Amino acid sequence: MQHLVVAPVLLPLATAALMLLLGTKRRGIKAALNLASTVAGLLLAVLLLRRVGVGDAAQAFALYLPGNWPVPFGIVLVADRLSALMAVLAGGVALASLLYALARWHQAGVYFHALFQLQLVGLYGAFLTGDLFNLFVFFEVLLAASYGLLLHGDGPARVRAGLHYIAINLVASLLFLIGVALLYGVAGTLNMADLSMKLRVVPESDRGLLHAGASILAIAFLAKAALWPLNFWLPPAYAAASAPVAGLFVILTKVGVYAVLRLWTLCFPTGAGASAMFGSEVLVWGGLATLAFGTVGMLASQQLARLAGYSIIASSGTLIAALGFNQPALSSGALYYLASSTLAGCALFLLVELLERARQVQADPLVVDDTREALPFFLDAEPITDANLDDEEEALIGRAIPAALAFLGVAFTLCALVVAGLPPLSGFVAKLAMLTTLLYMHGAAAWVLFALLILSGLAAATGLLRVGMRHFWTLQARPAPRLRIVETLPIGLLLLGCALLVVHGDAALRYTRATADTLHLPGRYIDAVMAAQPVAAPSPVSPAVVPEQTP
Repeated sequence: MQHLVVAPVLLPLATAALMLLLGTKRRGIKAALNLASTVAGLLLAVLLLRRVGVGDAAQAFALYLPGNWPVPFGIVLVADRLSALMAVLAGGVALASLLYALARWHQAGVYFHALFQLQLVGLYGAFLTGDLFNLFVFFEVLLAASYGLLLHGDGPARVRAGLHYIAINLVASLLFLIGVALLYGVAGTLNMADLSMKLRVVPESDRGLLHAGASILAIAFLAKAALWPLNFWLPPAYAAASAPVAGLFVILTKVGVYAVLRLWTLCFPTGAGASAMFGSEVLVWGGLATLAFGTVGMLASQQLARLAGYSIIASSGTLIAALGFNQPALSSGALYYLASSTLAGCALFLLVELLERARQVQADPLVVDDTREALPFFLDAEPITDANLDDEEEALIGRAIPAALAFLGVAFTLCALVVAGLPPLSGFVAKLAMLTTLLYMHGAAAWVLFALLILSGLAAATGLLRVGMRHFWTLQARPAPRLRIVETLPIGLLLLGCALLVVHGDAALRYTRATADTLHLPGRYIDAVMAAQPVAAPSPVSPAVVPEQTP
């Protein structure tokens, strides 16, 4: 079990290397390797969550020293309740997106499977690393892979959105590097636990440089987290991406949220002296502005893909604002909301293509996709016929709903309930937990967040209802869509995850509350990391002493 922390990073890295060795063909073998590795990575993440999530506070950390160097001089991987939760979410979203891609999208590019695994390397590494430099390295790995995945499938819309996406992320990476350099110049370390201790004793003459470095680093993180006004790139990029890639990208915005949460709770807690709670008001009001922007965007969107993109922006704003208050009870509800919104957002992006296909279906049973291959299995060429007509040819008992259309309707309704925060699914539980805490908080920002949480739910319900009416209430005499099981299965699994968050809501909220308590008491994280010791080298075996023989 000692290698469990590093296993989620090494597994997709080795899988990607093996896929590159296979060349540009053998897509069936690559698909099988990708699926097996993704399932195994998710299982490893679940084991890691069970390892750190069960037991007392002393057992809530798992550490690994890849180079076997003592802290803070060597690389350290740290798994706690937050990083394990993020790893499970990344693995679950990746598995759902991959299953959907196996229907056809994985054939649109020769390096899809290798890029997919490299994306997982960056995601798992970013969540598990314990120092800023390696966080930068894993950021670059996942960004490099995301560039290729965003362009997967070709097309002018993807190229245009991809160029904007690449440009903003290259600027963010540059700011990341500058911020890391400034913090290293001030503190002389990049290990997050050691940095937390060093920043508390920074001389007053260097305090301005410290805050400048932290601010530049925050801009890099918040650009990735889609904070307003740095989020103009997200709706067009996610709308232009293929459905499985957009579903996977839902977790990418949460990487920025995770980085801000991890660094700010460690480096600027209430006990950080002159730097205590540095930037917290910016996070709160920036998150509120982002939530308001996402709310307006959902109301204004006429396309489901763009509406889904604005819902991701609204969820990021909710998380950043809630976490900026530095209240464990509010952070607990926000972490529950993080899990719920990630699963629902991925399911909604996967549904976009299926719903658009249902609207555009024609009598021709063959459709040519971006790979220029005929796909006869997506459509049903047989028209729907009316039955049980009266003398005036009016339907007496209505028209039977095809199974595929029924699935789309139910899945869309469930996604809408979660995104809008309506009962009885997990979105309602998450918002109720945050609203209950906000009722006992003082200040204008708390009441603004309270109001925006309600208004954003109303806006999401209105926008999704309008889109649902266009998709389901205007289907005159179109043929019924035919869906494959491999396309519907991941959507069903994601929605099942949202349902399980409600069924096991008490256990889930206890886990998020323990996670929030650990985050807002950074001493536990610092003590666990600084106490890590390298594995002692085995002692040399002494040669056997041969007794001297007498002649």
